[in-house]
Amino acid sequence: MNFQNIITNLITIKAPWNKTVTVQNIHYVDSMNMLRLRIQEGKRFTDLELDLQSLKELNAVLNDWLNVNPE
Repeated sequence: MNFQNIITNLITIKAPWNKTVTVQNIHYVDSMNMLRLRIQEGKRFTDLELDLQSLKELNAVLNDWLNVNPE
């Protein structure tokens, strides 16, 4: 039996101040999916794993910010 989580990279973004943000889908062995934001700064990694409800709330804030800060 295979009990490994499946991690799929969705996109990698070069962010300001020499940071890299990788968005990953994580499929856990118990069939739960979460989205991971992995921020790399030099050799340091910060992982933030979000469930569906957290992503909906974050998405609303990001969309609001984008609406008041056009290019």
